Amino acid sequence: MAEETLNFIPFERFEVGQVQEFGAYEVTKDEVIEFASKYDAQFFHLDEEAAKKSLFGGLCASGWHTCAMTMAMMVENMNKTGRSLGSPGVDSLRWLKPVYPGEVLSVRMEVLELTASKSRPIGFVKSKVTVLNQDGVPVMEFISNGIFPRDKG
Repeated sequence: MAEETLNFIPFERFEVGQVQEFGAYEVTKDEVIEFASKYDAQFFHLDEEAAKKSLFGGLCASGWHTCAMTMAMMVENMNKTGRSLGSPGVDSLRWLKPVYPGEVLSVRMEVLELTASKSRPIGFVKSKVTVLNQDGVPVMEFISNGIFPRDKG
């Protein structure tokens, strides 16, 4: 993607308390197994029968897979609404409930804090990201730290 076609969201467009909701990612059994076989090869992510005897009671997605699915929804949203310059990382990642094949995930982001750089034309946006299943039950949450360009005007 050429730089001139990128749509960056100006830091000044954010307000504390602002909420965005987006996404509809359907979790599939095949994807759960494929991801786990590459990155988190534990029996409750790979073997449907063995997983029934686990703490989770059935085949479930890796928490890292849930992170990856969330990132896919975030990038899809950025392609529609605008994007950041990047991120220095996330804080307080928590997997709250198992994610099972057949569930549909969505994202809720709430702006918590805004900090303008004193020395560079950027600002930092701290947001609480909550991933919900189709019943509105939170399955994962973390604090996202985004970097956004400041308006020059």
